[in-house]
Amino acid sequence: MTTATVNKPAKVAINGVDVPTFVATLGVVGKSPDIAKFTFRANGEWLSGTHSRTSFSGFFGAMSEMEHKDTYSIDGDHPQVLCGGDNGATPVEMLLAGLSACITAGIGNIASIRQVKLHSVETAIEGDINLKGILGLDKTVRNGFSGIRATFKIKGDASDEVLEQIVHQSVARSAVFDVLTNGVPVTVAAIAN
Repeated sequence: MTTATVNKPAKVAINGVDVPTFVATLGVVGKSPDIAKFTFRANGEWLSGTHSRTSFSGFFGAMSEMEHKDTYSIDGDHPQVLCGGDNGATPVEMLLAGLSACITAGIGNIASIRQVKLHSVETAIEGDINLKGILGLDKTVRNGFSGIRATFKIKGDASDEVLEQIVHQSVARSAVFDVLTNGVPVTVAAIAN
């Protein structure tokens, strides 16, 4: 009796993801767990009324201080109906955007590791909020969302079952989904000068 050796094809870059580097990174992190500890930062400033700007330039990761290739910023504001100037997305919309971006990034990575060619990923996310909580009009109403619904439409070169598994695996690995569903301790310092 003879035995045949089955050679799996090497994983290649796909969907804009450098899969060989991603796989190598997994190996490095497995051998050096401290390299996986990151601290991300956001620095905000009030501009006027309900308008603010938050910038992102540096972070700690891979055991050293790092810089983004550019400083990124997001303007936040309230719409005019909520006494704002409508100069940016509302903070709760940014939260929805963070959830969308996190799960979508995971879909891109997971599909690529599985060597599934993606054609499109479309996201629709909604969050329900009752402003009586924020406005202090009803103490029984929470300040934040009472519910969030997310739909991910995915098309690619795989069966519907595999594509749906990719979405579910991304949700299971999403940092933003984890923070929203499990909570995280938050400390706030107020410094008047």
